[in-house]
This record gives sequence, C-alpha cells and structure tokens, in this order.
Amino acid sequence: MNRYTYDEIEVGMRETFTVVVKEEDQTAFRRITGDENPLHREDAFAREKGYRDKVVFGMLTASYYSTLAGVYLPGERSLIHSLDAKFLKPVYIGDQLTVEGKVTEKNDTYHLIRIKAVIRNGQGEKVSKADMQIGII
Repeated sequence: MNRYTYDEIEVGMRETFTVVVKEEDQTAFRRITGDENPLHREDAFAREKGYRDKVVFGMLTASYYSTLAGVYLPGERSLIHSLDAKFLKPVYIGDQLTVEGKVTEKNDTYHLIRIKAVIRNGQGEKVSKADMQIGII
C-alpha cells in the first residue's frame, strides 16, 4: 500500500494495477447489493440480449477505482470526494483488467487531487473511464 503525502504528489504521477474478475467477486457483489438482474447472473439471458456471456456489474468494475485511490494513488491517506465514471464496454468473468490513474491537478487550499482514471480489458480496450476528486488526509 502506498502512503503518499500531499506534498509528495505531483501532477503527472501515475499508478497502475491489474486484476482478474472472478465468479466469486460477482457472486459476492450480488449478495452484498441484492441486485438480481438476470443480465448479471444468467449467461443465456445475457446472450439473448446480445452479450457474449453474463455481464459483470458495472459498479463492481467501478469499485476498482476505490482500490486505485485507497491502495495505489495516493494510498492510505485518501478520501474520495467525488467520482464521475463512464461505462464504455461490457466486462465479463475472467477478464483481466488494468486500472490506471494519472494525477492531473492539485488543489493546495483543500489538499485535493484530481485523477483521470481508465480501466482496460486484456485486449487494451477501454471498458470504463473516470474523473476522481480525492482528498489527502
């Protein structure tokens, strides 16, 4: 886990990590949220709707932005103030996702940083992008 202080953060800094989405992640997310949409739990239903298989919850994919902030950039001193995420392509069980964030601004008055983040699948396609405002405590 990173422990960057506000003063150590510089515009242009980047952090990246990779994760593979597992069936148990999808099941745990469904159990926690109570979201029983068949698009996320039934391959046949998802295929009928034009998808390859059941689709990973978008918010499960977006939860990796929390990992980006809380573990990588800035790490343990982070507190997400806002997150504007877009979902660009579906994610499927077994997909390897690469999450990358880049610091684009610093606000010295409030000790906030702005991070532009992106999640790509194993083929390098953007599946999500986000604009994050993170306080450093």
